[in-house]
Amino acid sequence: MQINTKYFGEIDVKEEEVIHFPQGIPGFSEEKQFVLLSFEENGLFQVLQSTNHVHPAFVVVDPFLFKQDYQFELDEPTQEQLAIKTQEDLLTLAIVTVKDPLTTSTANLQAPIIINQTKKLAKQYITKSEQYTTRETIFTQASQKEVD
Repeated sequence: MQINTKYFGEIDVKEEEVIHFPQGIPGFSEEKQFVLLSFEENGLFQVLQSTNHVHPAFVVVDPFLFKQDYQFELDEPTQEQLAIKTQEDLLTLAIVTVKDPLTTSTANLQAPIIINQTKKLAKQYITKSEQYTTRETIFTQASQKEVD
């Protein structure tokens, strides 16, 4: 199927790549189908792109790449809703607020995107943890020097 994207123009995506958000994403409740697109092969950032419209298109990142000890408890209703049976089903992503310069960008660790990679079901999950914020620093001082 053909979709128009914010960052890549018009592209072809396979139906089996479509990720379904049964309840939409907070603030975008009508948007229920997205695809995950990579900026570059093995790149740090990806785009969670609506299949119906150019917007929304969220830049996302694997939170474990910059916060190895990141953890939260996924409640039972969410596990059932997303049909998560094993850890291998699970993909966790954080929505990024991209800033200029890039090294000042932040990620929302308080409300990650949870995806069942097998069933292609997802939701934005609001954690109960006060340990994380909606604007966590992605780049440490050391990695900022590498990016500069």
